[in-house]
Amino acid sequence: MRNNESWEPADKDNSLSEHEKKQMNRGSSGQTKVARIEDSLAPLLEEALELQAELVGLRRHLHRNPELSLEETETSQTVLSVLRELPLDIRTNVGGYGIVADLNGEGEGPTIALRADMDALPIQEETDLPYASEIPGKMHACGHDAHTAILVGAAKLLSRKRDKLSGRVRFLFQCAEEINQGARAMIEDGALDGVDEIYGLHNLPTLAAGKVATRYGALMGSVDRIEVTIEGRGGHGAIPNESIDPIVAASAVVMGLQTAVSREISPFDPAVVTIGSIYGGHANNVIPHRVELTGTVRTFQPRVQEGMEAMLRRLIESICEGYRCKAELRYIRQVPVLVNHDACVTHVEQTLDGLMPIESRIEAAPTMAGEDFSLYVERIPGCFFWIGSGPEENAEQAYGLHHPKFDLNEECLGHGAAALAGIAFSRLL
Repeated sequence: MRNNESWEPADKDNSLSEHEKKQMNRGSSGQTKVARIEDSLAPLLEEALELQAELVGLRRHLHRNPELSLEETETSQTVLSVLRELPLDIRTNVGGYGIVADLNGEGEGPTIALRADMDALPIQEETDLPYASEIPGKMHACGHDAHTAILVGAAKLLSRKRDKLSGRVRFLFQCAEEINQGARAMIEDGALDGVDEIYGLHNLPTLAAGKVATRYGALMGSVDRIEVTIEGRGGHGAIPNESIDPIVAASAVVMGLQTAVSREISPFDPAVVTIGSIYGGHANNVIPHRVELTGTVRTFQPRVQEGMEAMLRRLIESICEGYRCKAELRYIRQVPVLVNHDACVTHVEQTLDGLMPIESRIEAAPTMAGEDFSLYVERIPGCFFWIGSGPEENAEQAYGLHHPKFDLNEECLGHGAAALAGIAFSRLL
């Protein structure tokens, strides 16, 4: 471990799946099954809160020792130190440093996957917390340390109830979410093989701890990356007529790209095109030969995402031609729109309502932020939802995700563990 302190683990389509139909037939009526689920969920939150101190300790250890995408070696070892004490079949180095752990129930049934991400961000922490990052320039500014602790908690809770499960729970501890590579790599390494449904959550610091937010259909935007090279002809800054200025062309491209959203896409189809970096030139009196731009493209409809590359290529090349420059666009598809499956959202809502007061659940607003969980639900049914991690009062004023002063209300850990455990447990009863 990097620090001197070691951490040690303590002990709207509402159609039913075939498994649900089978389970409905086991009881004398649908009401019998619902009652059985509610009775089983009732003590789960209390059991999760009994793990709270342990989950806080794990989360704080991970927070002190953040690791970036594809570097999660010690993070995965810390998780393994807990999982190896549970009755799990474990695979390591899945899609990088990812972990796949299966909990096999006593009876036959479907496989339900629960996922958490483990990586941190290249951000210098500014919180002054006693457990702040000890690694310069690296920080868990998105709460993946909390997600990891939550899934560990769910694994502990469900392991205690293994004899009541008909089927299998698969715990996915994923690396490299922040660079949109982890889910794809996990899938290629077989993480979804045999999985029937998948569920995941993300903390939300602007929502008070103890609350949850769900949404049918599209929840989060697609993510694509653009890289643009604009080539002119370098020369003396005092003699621009003998040069072809790529900086002027780049400036026109930045402004012109805004028309892709404002004038070529329906106002009812959300989309964002953002240029995040411009590199060009080294001296104040020199016109550079080329300029490099990078940016991100976000959409909220798969059909809109499909048309963005051709639209942007036309705009960029045409603008640059008007300024006598050559343009090269590299359009990199990363993740699709995250679209929840209606039946899975219904199941999540019913489970959460059995765990927490109904008024704790709200409808989530859509966001252009992306998540590579979308790659999972593109392949199998699933649901992703928000769990509040903010203060009880004025949560909307809390520092948001990816902020150097980001922190979360650790009360969300027990609630999150109960939520994930309950979702899988009630599916496999």
